[in-house]
Amino acid sequence: MRQIKDVKLGDHVCLAFAHEAEQRAVVTAFLAGGLESRERVLYFSDAPGSDRVRSWLEEAGVDVASAGAARRLEFRTAQESYLSGGRFDPDTMIEILRREVDASLAAGWAGLRVSGEMSWALAGQPGTDQLEDFERRVTGVYAVGRAVGLCQYDARLFPAERLTGLTDCHPEQAQMNALFETGTLSITPTFDADGARVLRVAGTVDHSTTPTWSAALQQAARAGGDVRVDMAELEFIDVAGIRELASAASALTEGSSLRIRHLAPRLRQIITLVGWDAVPGLVIEQEAVRA
Repeated sequence: MRQIKDVKLGDHVCLAFAHEAEQRAVVTAFLAGGLESRERVLYFSDAPGSDRVRSWLEEAGVDVASAGAARRLEFRTAQESYLSGGRFDPDTMIEILRREVDASLAAGWAGLRVSGEMSWALAGQPGTDQLEDFERRVTGVYAVGRAVGLCQYDARLFPAERLTGLTDCHPEQAQMNALFETGTLSITPTFDADGARVLRVAGTVDHSTTPTWSAALQQAARAGGDVRVDMAELEFIDVAGIRELASAASALTEGSSLRIRHLAPRLRQIITLVGWDAVPGLVIEQEAVRA
């Protein structure tokens, strides 16, 4: 996973999002970052009308009108890009992108920044079965270092198996920027389909990172409602870190819970052994991803 702030020219990444809040955060940061870096920005939308994305940028302080007038920010629909020939043709789209890169450099910009909404591929248009081939091949266009691409896949619409196949066609996936980050611990927000925020924990929770861990849990608790924590990328957590989980759960308002997902079986056993699984408000979801 790559934080969106770290995505740069030469990268080809994708975002598989489950809620518009996550899409908005990542896309806004990506597009605004390109404008700040003197890159030309090209956005492909699924359907006519790009007011939604324009408003995201404006609310983030981007002068959309000026960027558009200078031809630094351009919006096109899928019909004007991916499906411009009445069907999807990987060769045609790759050639379009190459021409856009050349035009951007010729105009004096640092490079081309591209983002596309990809749900048009579910409409049954001819050629959409070649999308995976396109995603693999277009990486070469970006790898030269003169362009960067972010493909957006709505996880609520794409079948799970195909979504996995499409994301695997990208060298990396993008995610929101971390809320808390140290040398060994990263806590990044994401969203469930119901709009609830999830804390994605990666790295190590030990004596050196416990204060950061505690601060993240307390901040999430102050937002109200359930606190959801995804530990799929957690490498290690010590007893003090587990104690912080129990403490945060105990401090939640009545009716709220701290829900842990993707907890390794060994950690589940430790929590059960010391009795923390009985702490009011602490819920360990049944799925486990690794031994």
